Amino acid sequence: MERIHATCVAIDGQGVLLRGAPGSGKSDLGLRLIDQGAALVSDDYTELDPVDGRLVAHAPDAIRGLMEVRGVGILKTPVVDAVPVAVLFDLVMLSEIERLPEPRFETIAGIDVPVFRLHGFDASAPAKVRVALSALRDDRFHAS
Repeated sequence: MERIHATCVAIDGQGVLLRGAPGSGKSDLGLRLIDQGAALVSDDYTELDPVDGRLVAHAPDAIRGLMEVRGVGILKTPVVDAVPVAVLFDLVMLSEIERLPEPRFETIAGIDVPVFRLHGFDASAPAKVRVALSALRDDRFHAS
């Protein structure tokens, strides 16, 4: 088991990890995705286990079903117990994002996971998460 500083949501049964420093927008972007139909898996910290060749995300027991909404408080939230991870988004400053990035992967608990950089506070961030997830699922990335 590996624990990372990331929020995880489930979209159509696929895990989306939102990783970043405190204040980078993990919970904010997670909340916007949940508002659009995603489900919370874990907020702020996520535990990851390799299971049958896939990386599976779940919440640490102490924070299961809890989500921090800045300016509102910590709220009880319905959760998905565990989900296979499909993608990881590193939430970074806008200046750190390449216009046309090369494909990146990170090995977590022995499993390779696609990684993208995203500015979590962009209005289009939830749409970018969904389009990247869909493109990965349907193998629609153009090879340059």
